[in-house]
Amino acid sequence: MRTLFLKQSVPGDCLEDIYLITGKQFSATSNGKFFIKAFIGDRSGQITARMWNATREIFNAIPDSGFVRVRGRLENYQNNLQFIIEQISPAKDGTYDIADLMPTTTRNCAVMRSQLQELLDSLQNRHVAALVQAYVDDDELMTNFCKAPAAMSFHHSFIGGLLEHTLNAMQVANAIVPFYPGLNRDLCLAGIFLHDIAKTWELSYDTAFSYTDGGQLVGHVVKAAMWVDGKAKIAEQTLGEPIPEPLINVIQHIILSHHGLPEHGAARIPSTPEAIFVHTIENLDAKMMMALSACRDPEAPTSSDGAPAGHWTEFMKPFNGRLFRPDVAPEDLDENGRPFPPAPKSAKKKLDGIPALSNPLFETLASKKK
Repeated sequence: MRTLFLKQSVPGDCLEDIYLITGKQFSATSNGKFFIKAFIGDRSGQITARMWNATREIFNAIPDSGFVRVRGRLENYQNNLQFIIEQISPAKDGTYDIADLMPTTTRNCAVMRSQLQELLDSLQNRHVAALVQAYVDDDELMTNFCKAPAAMSFHHSFIGGLLEHTLNAMQVANAIVPFYPGLNRDLCLAGIFLHDIAKTWELSYDTAFSYTDGGQLVGHVVKAAMWVDGKAKIAEQTLGEPIPEPLINVIQHIILSHHGLPEHGAARIPSTPEAIFVHTIENLDAKMMMALSACRDPEAPTSSDGAPAGHWTEFMKPFNGRLFRPDVAPEDLDENGRPFPPAPKSAKKKLDGIPALSNPLFETLASKKK
C-alpha cells in the first residue's frame, strides 16, 4: 500500500508512483510546442497533469484510460495543484493495488451483500418476491451490482458504492416503514433495490468512472424501468402465473420517479405513497453521504485545534450553497478518551409524567382497520 496519496501531497513534492490517467489530450502551445494534458488520480482524488515538450509517440503509448507509472513534481497553478510529468509509461500488471488507485468502499462487500439478501428474503408478497428474485438470480448483474459506483462524482462514487447506497437506503426504509401504517413495505424495499440497478449498465468502472454510450443515450432511470418487463416474464415462469400488470406499472413508476422532479432527471413525478417514500429515502442517503464527506471527512486537512481547515465548504450545487463543517456538540470523553457512563436512573426521573406523543393520522388509520 502506498504511503502518500495525492490528497496528502503539497506543491514541491516530487512523486514517482502509479496513477490512474483519464482525459488525455495532445495540444500545442502558442509557439507551436506540443504538450500532453490529462488527469491523473488515485483513490483520494484527481488533479490536472501536463507534460511539456511531448511527442505524438509518447501520447500514443499512454492508455486512453488506465494505469500509468509517472515521475514528476507538483506545483501550484492558479491556487490548484498541477502535476508536471517528467516521465510516463503504462503500468505493468501486478505492480499496483487497484484499491490504491480507485476509490473503494471501506465496508465489507460480502457482508453488505448478505444483509441486502436478508432484507429481500423478508418480502411477503409472492409476486414482488418473485420479481426481485429474477434479478437476484442474474449472477452477472449482481456481480456488477456489488462492484459499481452509485454515481460518477456526487455520492457513493466509489467501487461498491451502488451496493452501499442501496443497502443504506433499504435499512433506513425498513426502520421507518412501521411508523406509517398503510405504506406497503414490500413495494418500498423492492423499489429501493431496483431504483438505481441500471447504474450497472449506465456507468463504466473497470479502470475509470465514465458513462457508457447507452448510459449517455438512455440513462439508468429509463433502462431500469425497461428491465422490469423482462424480469417479470422470468418471474411468471417461476410462479406459473402472471405478475399483475398494476404491480408492474407501480414498480416502473417508482423507478421512473425516484429523482423526484423532471429537472433532476425524473421521468415522472412521484404519484404513489411508496414512490414518494422511495424518492425521499434514497435522496436522504445520497445527500447525507455528500454532506458528511464534505464536512466530517476524517482525512480532510485540519487546523492546529483539530477542526476542519476552514469552517465552510466551497459552494456545493446539490445544496445550493456552502455547508458549515464543525460538529459543535461532540461526545464528551473522559481523560482516557472513553465515553462517560450513562446517567443514573435518578437523573432521568424528570421525564416522568411527560405525555406520550401521538399521531392523529395513525390513530385514524388504526380505527378504520378495526
